Amino acid sequence: MAGKVKNYFAGGNTARGFHSLYDSNLQGLDRIFILKGGPGTGKSSLMKKIGHEWMEQGYDVEFLHCASDNNSIDGVLIPSLKVGIVDGTAPHVIEPKAPGAVEEYINLGEAWDARALSVQKNVIQKLTDQISASFQKAYATFKEALEIHDDWEKIYINSMDFKKADKLTNKLIETFFGKMKLHKTSDVRHRFLGAATPMGAVDFVPNLTEEIPKRYFVKGRPGSGKSTMLKKLAAAAEERGVDIEIYHCGFDPHSLDMLILRELGIAIFDSTAPHEYFPSRDGDEIIDMYEILIEPGTDDLFAEIISKIAARYKSKMTEATSYLAKAKDLHDELEEIYVAAMDFSVVERIQGRIAEEIKELANAKG
Repeated sequence: MAGKVKNYFAGGNTARGFHSLYDSNLQGLDRIFILKGGPGTGKSSLMKKIGHEWMEQGYDVEFLHCASDNNSIDGVLIPSLKVGIVDGTAPHVIEPKAPGAVEEYINLGEAWDARALSVQKNVIQKLTDQISASFQKAYATFKEALEIHDDWEKIYINSMDFKKADKLTNKLIETFFGKMKLHKTSDVRHRFLGAATPMGAVDFVPNLTEEIPKRYFVKGRPGSGKSTMLKKLAAAAEERGVDIEIYHCGFDPHSLDMLILRELGIAIFDSTAPHEYFPSRDGDEIIDMYEILIEPGTDDLFAEIISKIAARYKSKMTEATSYLAKAKDLHDELEEIYVAAMDFSVVERIQGRIAEEIKELANAKG
């Protein structure tokens, strides 16, 4: 039987620049292959092929998706073998903890014709600068959007009953954990719930929660305490030694959007746009923060100002996404130059070498 795949983002284009959570997801691995090489050198294809090969053999794999290219991945992990392959080119620079012993650099640049690339040097430099400028514009515009979002939040923060919020959080802590205290250290993984991509917001909530029996859909408005509640629940899980997947907001990494407690069969997530979902199976439950915590009539009272803020926010998010799309178009041009200079039979040999080493590790584990 084929293994299962988990899809998520470990890096994101956020209002605070490119934000990496790679280290959290690579912890505990015995072998990490770090791929180096320019755009179009086949890093994503290599990782996908190896990931699918091991899935077909019944192993569960994790695909770390690329926030800047909807069709690419930045990494593949095979948790039961404690093996990972990751793209180690900017912006996701991975700092080795034990070079050679755990991490091994793989240079896909071996497969390119350096002379052919040197002829295109000026074009490559120009495109690289334009891509960087497009990302910087995107980050600056997301930052403006976040400032607008902060104004939106203030309306609801000022209308919130904080005592009720504490009561709700404590009730959930009691429901989730009771008197539980596991005699182990909690395994904590930090990831992103979704990402701002060239095609807009993308998330993998259905995939990540498909095997979770109990799902809590947290509804509410900006500033209605969703992230604060999730942070307190995460701290409570860690105190009790419960393993936890902490999913950060792809727009503001300082905020949390989802927690998954697989040992307990529980997922709780912010189920508002752009990752809005509704109960679809037994065990699904809605927690409406607006209904429980916010002064009734707040939406109506501030309807006009909220409408204006929402329009400004949407406009900035659309503008920021257009800069990501521009960066992607330029990146595609850059890729074409490298693809034309590549000998992919060399990449295939490198892929075969990595595959062989993973096979040896699997055999050693028995």
